[in-house]
Amino acid sequence: MKPDQPDSTQDQQTGFFKRFLAFVEWLGNLLPHPVTLFALFAVGVILVSQLASSLGLSAADPRPGADGAVFTVRSLMSGEGIRWMSESLVTNFTGFVPLGTVLVALLGVGVAEKSGLLTTTVRALVLGAPKNLVTVVVIFAGIMSNTASEMGYVVLIPLAMAIYHSLGRHPLAGMAAAFAGVSGGYSANLLIGTVDPLLAGITEEAAQILDPTYEVHPAVNWYFMIASTFMITLVGWFVSAKIVEPRLGNYDDRLASEDLGERADLEPISSIERKGLLFAGLSMIVVLFGVIYVAGPGYESGWLPGWGVLRNPDPTAVGAESFRPLLRSVVPIIVVFFVVPGFVYGRVVGTMKTDRDVIDAMAGAMRSMGLYIVLVFFAAQFVAFFNYSGLGQILAVLGADAIVAMNLDNPLVFIPFILMCCFVNLMLGSASAQWALTAPIFVPMLMTIGYSPEVIQAAYRIGDSTTNIITPMMSYFGLILAVATKYQKNLGIGTMVATMLPYSIFFLIAWTVLFYVWVFLIGLPVGPGAETLYQMPVGG
Repeated sequence: MKPDQPDSTQDQQTGFFKRFLAFVEWLGNLLPHPVTLFALFAVGVILVSQLASSLGLSAADPRPGADGAVFTVRSLMSGEGIRWMSESLVTNFTGFVPLGTVLVALLGVGVAEKSGLLTTTVRALVLGAPKNLVTVVVIFAGIMSNTASEMGYVVLIPLAMAIYHSLGRHPLAGMAAAFAGVSGGYSANLLIGTVDPLLAGITEEAAQILDPTYEVHPAVNWYFMIASTFMITLVGWFVSAKIVEPRLGNYDDRLASEDLGERADLEPISSIERKGLLFAGLSMIVVLFGVIYVAGPGYESGWLPGWGVLRNPDPTAVGAESFRPLLRSVVPIIVVFFVVPGFVYGRVVGTMKTDRDVIDAMAGAMRSMGLYIVLVFFAAQFVAFFNYSGLGQILAVLGADAIVAMNLDNPLVFIPFILMCCFVNLMLGSASAQWALTAPIFVPMLMTIGYSPEVIQAAYRIGDSTTNIITPMMSYFGLILAVATKYQKNLGIGTMVATMLPYSIFFLIAWTVLFYVWVFLIGLPVGPGAETLYQMPVGG
């Protein structure tokens, strides 16, 4: 435990679980600085790839059309590997998707923060919302934001830390609640997002190995996703209130880094600030109508006039697929949504007057991300080295083969399946990459014992989501760590993992129970038109 925690908070939790989390934190914090750790991980992948290559480690490629191909390990210590590392060192860094996403989005966030819009908005939210519902709102907002995940990571998590700090609560508790919602609840939502058609396409392709006529539409898990949204919100609130926040204890501002400003003033909003919020809100509405105009289906539809340039030009695209260009434009939209209202607010209250103020705000936001940029350089090398080596694909296939070897032919088969997905997710952060490798194995296998592809996909998504928050392989883990160090300058990976581990454990247990109750006890469909059981067609 940290020395600044009061004894009263230690008395709120007793027993094995508390000691286990303390051990995880202690063990994790024995590790070197996160930047050094990622550098060591990268070196470790180089060495392991050479060893695995020398031993001839391989696995059959289960994907359709592989034609007997096998996955083999590519040594990073071979001549080819050394050339690849030397040539790709820069592009590994510049091509790391979260880097550009975060830096571009922060250009807008920096303007809103410097103008005072974010601080005033936080005060308005805190003063206007019941204190005991803040955690529930943060977790629910995190779940909903994962439809456009960048917004949750870049905006909501830092905002949640600011809200908790304003309330005099531990900022890491706000980080944990938001992170749990955005990433731990990745497969829970009230809406269909971009990942749904992607996973459905992979599932359909895998199902057609056994049944060439089988079709899987993007909304096949929608009912279960809706139920999961409320379950994750309630379980996340319980873990936050009963485990995480009591364990963190009272926050001491002396733990903060030099980058952290004064605690947000919770005095009532002044008249000039109200005026600024009003004009900022009006400008945001104007921007919103602009987005609707460029994303609308066009005048020819008759119901929503618009230019429609950010719609998918493919006339056969439906649902979320029809809005793919819009969803891929989330980051530029975030920039506009923060820059315009931020500058309008600043002009009204007097904190911003010219374009120079906007430029200074953007530059200040970039200066605060120095640690993140350094961390990303080494994290990007580690991820790229790991992907190049092929170790992740082989481990995924070997794990799947182990499940197949158990020969379970009843609903209990989903327990090792979900656990295997959790384990593989620690190494393969991409939901689509993991499912593309394992679906061709599990979907036909579980179909042969009577379970539909829709149910199999729902079970997979539980395992894929619950370990997102405890693996450094998750693309935005470095960002969360870097931003959190503003509030706790000596924060280590051990503290991060120990803080998020209770969510991972409780989400996994509760989600698995919900799955069994929903599918096998009550017998509800996981989505529209989704059957629970599958029967092979005659002659199939």
